[in-house]
Amino acid sequence: MAVKTEPLFLNLGPVHPSTHGVFRMRALVDGEVITDIEPVFGYLHRGIEKLAESKSYRQFLPLTDRLDYVSSMNNNMAYVMAVEKLAGIEVPQRAEYIRVIMAELQRIIAHLLAIGSFFNDMGTFFTPFFYMFIQKEKITDLFEMVCGQRLLYNYMRFGGVSHDLPPEFIPALTRFLDEMPAEIKKYERLLAENEIVLARSKNVGVLTREMAVNASAAGPVLRASGVDWDIRKVDPYSIYDRFDFDVPTGANGDCYDRYRVRVEELTQSLNIIRQAVNGLPKGKVLNPVPLRFRPPAGEVYSHIEGNKGELGFHVISDGSDKPYRIHVRAPSFINLTALKNMLIGWKLADAIIIFGSIDICLGEVDR
Repeated sequence: MAVKTEPLFLNLGPVHPSTHGVFRMRALVDGEVITDIEPVFGYLHRGIEKLAESKSYRQFLPLTDRLDYVSSMNNNMAYVMAVEKLAGIEVPQRAEYIRVIMAELQRIIAHLLAIGSFFNDMGTFFTPFFYMFIQKEKITDLFEMVCGQRLLYNYMRFGGVSHDLPPEFIPALTRFLDEMPAEIKKYERLLAENEIVLARSKNVGVLTREMAVNASAAGPVLRASGVDWDIRKVDPYSIYDRFDFDVPTGANGDCYDRYRVRVEELTQSLNIIRQAVNGLPKGKVLNPVPLRFRPPAGEVYSHIEGNKGELGFHVISDGSDKPYRIHVRAPSFINLTALKNMLIGWKLADAIIIFGSIDICLGEVDR
C-alpha cells in the first residue's frame, strides 16, 4: 500500500557541514525524494571583482589567493598570465617551469581534499580524508619552503615568481614524487572497489555528456561525462605543450566517475612534475616590473585548466595603474549550474553525495 505524502520544502544550509561553505539548497521533497531544487548563492558577499577597481594590478594579486583558497597557486597563475598577456610581459624559462611545478602540486592538494571530503560526505568519518591530508601536508611543507606560506601563497609575480627554489626543495620534492604512487595505490585498495562506495556512487547523480556541455561544465565534472577537454591540451598555455600526459575521462558521468577522474589525475600531475623537474633550466626567475606599472588600454581574456575546471580572467585596462574591470570565470560557480539536473529524482541522502562530487569552493562562487 502506497503511503500518501505531502510535498515539503526543506532547506539544506546555508550553514551546514555538508554544503562545503555558506551554500543553501532549497529542496522540494516528496517523502525523501527530491522533486525540485533551487540552489541559492550569495551568502558570502566577497566583492573581490569590485575591489580590483580600487587597487593596483599588483595589490589585487593577493586577493586571487582567496578565491578558491585550496587552489591559490593556480589562481595566482591565471591572473598574472592575463596581465602579462595584456602588457606584453615576458617570463623567464626557469620561472615557467617553476610555475608548472607549483600548479600541479596545487592540483594534487585540491584533488586530495576533494576526494577525502567526498568520502566524508558518504559517511566514512574522516579515515580516507586523514590519509589524504597527510600527503597534502607534505606538499604544503614544500610550498612553505619556497614562499613561507601554507595556504595563501601570493607566490606568482608579473614576469615570473617571487623567489627561486631553495636548495632543499628539489630533494624534498623528489622524495614526495617517489612516495606518492604507493599512497595512491593505498587509496585504491581502500576505496575503489568498496561495496558501499560502489552502491552509493555508481549510476548516482548522472550528468550526461549533452547536459555537461550545455551547462558549460569544466574540469573533472566535464571529463567524467566523457568529454575529452583539458585546456592544457586543447589550448596549451605556459609550457604545457612540452609535457607528455594523458587526460582521464569517464563514461557514465556519475559520482563514481567524478571520483575516478580525480584519482587518475593525481598520477598525471605527478608525471608532469617529474618532467618539469628533469627539464628545469638554470637562470633568473623574474623579469622585474614597476610596482605601479600601467598596461596599455585594452582588454584580454586568459584561462588555465584550474583544479576544478576552466579558470579565466577577463581584464580591462584604461591605461591607468588600476584595472578598469576584472571578471573571473570561476569553475565552481559554472559547475553548480548543473546541480539541479543531477539531483532531481534522488533522495536527500544522495543529494549530499552528488553535491560533494562536484567539488566547489564558495570563495570563488560568491566573488
